[in-house]
Amino acid sequence: MKSIVSMLATAAFLASPLAAQSADPVAKVEAQQARTERVAQQLWEWAELGYLEERSSGLMMEELAAEGFEITAGIAEIPTAFVAEWGESGPVIAILAEMDALPGINQSASSTRDPIDGKHAGQACGHNLFGAGSLTAAIAVKQWLEATGTPGRIRLYGTPAEEGGSGKVYMTRAGLFDDVDIAIHWHADDENSAAARTSLANRSAKFRFTGISAHAAGAPERGRSALDGVEAMNMMANMMHEHIPQQARMHYVITSGGNAPNVVPDFAEVFYYVRHPKPEGVEAIWTRLEDAARGAALGTGTQVEWEVIHGNNPLLVNETLAKVMDAKLRQIGGVEYTEEERAWAEEIQKSLGNAAKPLESAAEVQPYNKSLGYGSTDVGDVSWATPTVGVRTATWVPGTSAHSWQAVAASGHSIGHKGTQVAAKAMALMAVELFTNEGLRQAARAEFDQSRGPDYEYRSLLGDRAPPLDYRK
Repeated sequence: MKSIVSMLATAAFLASPLAAQSADPVAKVEAQQARTERVAQQLWEWAELGYLEERSSGLMMEELAAEGFEITAGIAEIPTAFVAEWGESGPVIAILAEMDALPGINQSASSTRDPIDGKHAGQACGHNLFGAGSLTAAIAVKQWLEATGTPGRIRLYGTPAEEGGSGKVYMTRAGLFDDVDIAIHWHADDENSAAARTSLANRSAKFRFTGISAHAAGAPERGRSALDGVEAMNMMANMMHEHIPQQARMHYVITSGGNAPNVVPDFAEVFYYVRHPKPEGVEAIWTRLEDAARGAALGTGTQVEWEVIHGNNPLLVNETLAKVMDAKLRQIGGVEYTEEERAWAEEIQKSLGNAAKPLESAAEVQPYNKSLGYGSTDVGDVSWATPTVGVRTATWVPGTSAHSWQAVAASGHSIGHKGTQVAAKAMALMAVELFTNEGLRQAARAEFDQSRGPDYEYRSLLGDRAPPLDYRK
C-alpha cells in the first residue's frame, strides 16, 4: 500500500508537463522509430515462411526480453510461437504480431518489377510490418504502464504461419487467450481504416492422388495417371463454381503433377482452399469437394487421400471496440508522403492500371462502417475467444493488392514504415484506453457475449490435427 505522501507525490508528478510527455504512448512509439524500421527491414529481408520463422521469432523475442518482458517460447506445440508479457496484475491486453512471408513471390524495394535472384519468398502481405509495429506498440504500452503505475498486463503474442498455417488457431485451441480481456491486431493495407470488417471462414487441404506409373507411349494401358485424377477433380470443382453461394470462394494450385511427359505419373497433388462467410457454409461445400475427389479417383482408376492443412473461423467483429479504434486512428491521422516517396509511389501506380487510387487517400481515414471482407485470417479464431479489435493502415501505395509484388516493394520501403508508425500509435492509444476505461471493457465483453450466444462452444475448422510444421517445406 502506497503512503499518502507517496500518492500525493505521484499525483503531482503526473500533473506536470514532464510527466505528460513521459507518459504519452504516442511519444513512446515515436522514440522507437529507428528500432521499428530496423526490425521491419530485417523481417522483410529474411522473408521466412510459415512455421519456419526461426530468425524472425528469435529477433522479436530478443527485443522484448531486452525491455523486461517475460518470454514463453514454443507455445501450442509451435517452435516459433511465443508469448511475451509484462506486468503482474490488472486487465490483460493482448497485441498480436505476425511475421511469416509468402512463397513464390519476391521483389526488391524498387518501384518497378525487380525480383531478387535466388529468393523464393517475399513479404507480400506486410507481415514484417505487422510484427515490427506490434512489437513497438507493446513496448510503448509497457513503458506507459511503468511510468504511470497503472495496474495491468500487456502481452505480445508472436503468431507464426498466418498464411495458410492457422498458427493462431492452435494457440486458441490451447486456451492461450482464455484469460485475455481484449486482443488488438492490425494489418498492412493500401488505406487507413478501423471499420468493423469481418472475414470469410476457410479450410484448406492437399488432395493426393496415387496411380500406377508406366511408359506413356510403350505401355499406356498399364498406367493409371495420378495427374488424371487431379485434373478430373479440378474439372468437377470448376463446374461446382456455378452452384455455390455468391459470397463463397474456391481456388486451387497443382503442387505436383509428374516429372516427364513420357512417364505416367503415379503421384499428383492439388492444394484447395474453400471460403464462405459462415463455418457451416465452408463445411457444406467441403463435403461436395470431397465427393468430387472420390469420384475423380474412381473414374481414373486411382486412389486419393487428403490432409486438412488449415482452417479459420470468420472474424467476430466488436463494434463497441471498433468505434473507439476508429476514433484513435483519426486522432493519429494517415500517411503523408515526402516528394521522393510520392515520386516512388507514382511509379508504382503505373503498374496498377485501373486499380490505382489517388495518392492523397493515404493521408485520409476511411469512413467507419460494418462490412464483409473476402479474405480469411486466423485472427478470426482469436476473436471468438476474446473481444478483438483491429486497424488497417496505408503501408502500400493506394490501389495495391495484397499478395502482389507491389506490396512486397512497399513493405520494404519508407512508405511501409510510415504506415507501421500509424498502426503502432493507434494500437498504443487503444491499449491505454482499455487499461483505464473499465466501462469500455465491460461494454465490449457484453457485446461479445451477446454475439456468441449463451450456448456457444468453440470449434476449429481444422479438427484435432497437430500444427503442420512442414507445410512450407
